[in-house]
Amino acid sequence: MQLKYHPDEYDLRGQLRLPLLFWLVLLLQARTWLIFIMAGASRQQGDALLSLFYPDPQAFWLGLVLGIPALAALLLTGYRQRWPRVWQCWRGVLIVALLLASVSQAWQMQQVGLASPLPLLFTLFDLLCLWWLWRSPRLRDCFLPPDPHDE
Repeated sequence: MQLKYHPDEYDLRGQLRLPLLFWLVLLLQARTWLIFIMAGASRQQGDALLSLFYPDPQAFWLGLVLGIPALAALLLTGYRQRWPRVWQCWRGVLIVALLLASVSQAWQMQQVGLASPLPLLFTLFDLLCLWWLWRSPRLRDCFLPPDPHDE
């Protein structure tokens, strides 16, 4: 078995470890869920927190829906060997979800205007994450099926 990466880059099962940036991308994609949890934990200032990030309730609900693939990816990371076909497809699901999030944010900024720099900042981060998910060879290798000849 010839390794493409340094042996430290593999876990005990022989799977390529997911990059730290992947976890950060998932947290960015699930940001509406994180804000929702923080708002629920802070009951006194929860409404103010939600209105700061999501003045439009429709944007909040859309953010929750678009964050579901990231939450599912967080759960699927533990089942990479058990459900390899689902795992292989999930990178594409994350790319589509980020693309939809970027388009919806750009549309909302066009409709409402730029009252705050947060939507523009999140859109730029989403586009950067989208580019990385699409172009990173290391991440692409993390989603490849296990090679049966390696065992």
